[in-house]
Amino acid sequence: MVTMAAGISDEELARIEGEFGFEFADDHRAFLSSGLPVGDSWPDWRCAPRRSLHQRLRLPVDGILFAVEWRDFWGSDWGVRPARMKDALRSANYHLARVPQLVPLHANHYLPAGRGMSGHPVLSIYQTDVSCCAADIFDYGNPDPARKSASTVPFWSDLIG
Repeated sequence: MVTMAAGISDEELARIEGEFGFEFADDHRAFLSSGLPVGDSWPDWRCAPRRSLHQRLRLPVDGILFAVEWRDFWGSDWGVRPARMKDALRSANYHLARVPQLVPLHANHYLPAGRGMSGHPVLSIYQTDVSCCAADIFDYGNPDPARKSASTVPFWSDLIG
């Protein structure tokens, strides 16, 4: 069950962004300002334990690192995979630190971070299994099958299968 709490104020958004080191995309910011969904796997940016929110922010990258270690995944633009696992993980971490950060929207659905950005599709992410689940945040929850979503998020878009 989802409850809609009062929207997040500009001051709260600035505090969250400062604490977690990212900026919400403009459409994600507008969504959260209009009302904060609470419950049913929605991140509670206002009241959830900070450790829990940090973990949710790390999940996409941690999933890729898991795939590097256990499923022989290697990014197509990462060059030659190092032979030793610890070197491969270090290199993967280096590359992942340079891809757009993803911000949880709901459950395993994410939007890219970044002020001045909007209109990106909502990505469903589980390790290297990435798909578009809505054309954008406003299509989320009641997707229009006629709207096509083309992901424009570097690295993450390459994983769409």
